[in-house]
This record gives sequence, C-alpha cells and structure tokens, in this order.
Amino acid sequence: MIPYEEAYEQVINSTFRLGIEIVDFQNSLNRILAEDIVSDLNMPPFNKAAMDGYACRKEDLQNVLEVIEIIPAGATPKKRVGKNQCSKIMTGAPVPEGSDTVIMVEYTEEVDETHIRFTQQDSKSNICLLGEDVVKGDVLLKKGTCIKEKHIPVLAMTGAVHIKVYKQPKVAIVSTGNELVEPQVTPDTSQIRNSNAYQMLAQIGTLNLPVQYLGIAADTLEDTETMLQKAIHQSDVIIMSGGVSMGDYDYVPRVLKQAGFKIHFHGVATKPGKKTIFATTANQWFVGVPGNPVSAFVQFELLIKPLLMGIMGKIYKPDFYKFTLQQDFFRKNAGRKSFEPVVVHSDGSVTPMEYHGSAHINALTYADGLMVVERGITQIKKGEKVDVRLI
Repeated sequence: MIPYEEAYEQVINSTFRLGIEIVDFQNSLNRILAEDIVSDLNMPPFNKAAMDGYACRKEDLQNVLEVIEIIPAGATPKKRVGKNQCSKIMTGAPVPEGSDTVIMVEYTEEVDETHIRFTQQDSKSNICLLGEDVVKGDVLLKKGTCIKEKHIPVLAMTGAVHIKVYKQPKVAIVSTGNELVEPQVTPDTSQIRNSNAYQMLAQIGTLNLPVQYLGIAADTLEDTETMLQKAIHQSDVIIMSGGVSMGDYDYVPRVLKQAGFKIHFHGVATKPGKKTIFATTANQWFVGVPGNPVSAFVQFELLIKPLLMGIMGKIYKPDFYKFTLQQDFFRKNAGRKSFEPVVVHSDGSVTPMEYHGSAHINALTYADGLMVVERGITQIKKGEKVDVRLI
C-alpha cells in the first residue's frame, strides 16, 4: 500500500492533454479553457446611469432644474446639460455631457411640466464610470479555468461565443461480479443490485463528460478480458469496480498486464478503498476500485475526479474544511487514513454518522461530508478541529 498523498501525485503526474477543440460558449459548462479570455471592450463602455433619475450638475442640486430631454436605456443623449438643467435618464443609459450626478427619481418633485426640484441635501454621483469594471485588453478568464455558471455571462459580455477548450476524455464504466444484477432485476438470495455503475455515472455526469456504461463482467478470466478489451477500444479512461482484490476470482491485475498496462499502484492506505488499482498505457488510464459502494464513491472523489480533471487541463485537489467535532470519536484500527461520513451543522460542528463500513452506502444518504482521520489516530475528542471533505 502507498499513502493517499503519494497515490494522488502518481495519478496527477500521469495526466496529459488530449488536444484542443472549439466549442460554443453555451455548451461549455465544466470545460477547461485552453486560452485566456481577453475583453474586447471597456465595461461599462460609457459613463452610465446607475439608477433611474435625473442627470445634472452637482453644483446645481439646490436649484430648480429644467428637464431638457428624456434618455431611455439604449439611446444616445442629444443635448448637453448646462447650468440649472437636467435630463431625465433611465438605468443603464449614457450620461449626457455636462452632468456629473444622477439624482434618484425618488428624491425629486415636479415643480411644473418641465421643471423638477431635488428634495435632499446631497447625492452620490450614481454614475458607473467608463471602464471602472473592465478595461479593454484585461484578462477576464485565465487559461485553465473550469467554466461554471458564473463565467457564462463574462463570455457573453466580451463576445467570446466560440472558445478554445481542452478535449474531454471518453470514459467507460465496467462492473464485475457474479453476484451483480441490474437495478430493474429482483435479486435472488445470492445476488445484489449493481449500484456502483450508476453512482459513478452520476458522479461523472457532474463533470459533463462523455461516458458509457458497458455492463457487468462475470468473475471469469475470459469475461474480464473481453470487457476490458471492449473498454480499451471505446474510451480513454476505464473505471472498473470489483475484481481488484486478491481473491481467486479477482482477475483484473492479470488482464491489465496482459493488455499492456503498467500498474503504478495496487493498494492505497485509505479506508475505504484499500485495494484501489491504477494503471496506464501510453494513451489510456485505468482505475479499479473495490466493489463495495462507499469505497467506489470515496475513491472517485479522491482519485478519479482529479484524474479526469487533470486530463482536461485542470489540476484539481479535493478541498477540506475545518469543523469542530461535536462528540468523541473512537476507532480500533488506525493503520489507514480513513474518511468517515459526518453531518455538518449550522454552528460549524460535525457529528459522525452511524457507519458500518464500506458496504454501508446508506450512510452517505444524509451525510454532508467525509471526516478525515489520519493514520495512527484512534481517538478525536469532542471540541477538536477536524478536516472534512464536503460531498
């Protein structure tokens, strides 16, 4: 076994980019930018009114003001504002020359049809100045940015409608095990429904990656070889659950070597997921996780997600946050770094959940995160700070 930190480094160091392609910005969520996005204009592109009101000279605020024109958003002012004059203006409209203040319409009163009076003592300028947010040529999004919802309006604002991104890896998921049946099948007394494949399909779905589930391989050398070859011909990254331990029917390490894969590690000092295996060829990646569903879930978050993100051009490391333990925590076996499901409370504390081990997928149902318990630690006292990976 190797420590998790070493396993992570080996996974990240194995990644390389698959190339660059151009996509429509509307279809770019979770893609990784392969270029800087540079603004082609100033923002705002002109001095604009921050609210509805009247554009005037600050020195005239206590005088009766003549309304000389109305400026709706999208229109260009036609008149210059002079002494004791103003222009009625709408939010977002260009501020006319001569004015340096927009007084809020709520703080004015009509004197007659063409004159208004400011009803307060003073006013902010209420003007968004040209270029105060962005100057033409500014880098708005850096190469390597993972595009999220908040980035879409930035791309639209600067006209970056076709953007360069790194190509996505094609992912294949394979389950192994004679005991497995698909979810729509009622299992008999020696069978269980396959949950791992669908769990990982959902996890990969959050990354918006092309993925296909190839099915269940029986616990035979022939079926494992056949399924692996099918995955090799259809994907860049192969994820397999089950068949990675040391039992009589665990054929994955053998077929990987026969297929030309180099096994970098087979065993990570984590709980759950001890028997995780990672292998590569010159242009493909393989991750095998134990068949227990919590192991599959945790190892996807800790190793597979960083692998997929790395191939797409983003160095990704799971974030851990500090929380206060609400009750004492004990464990007997401290030989591995463990990830324990916890509930996070609004006061910044966490409580460990009832957890029976790596087959207890229900423990994750209401969990908010995974608490890290380092190797060698058997007890954490109430009130101590702990690292938690939110899920």
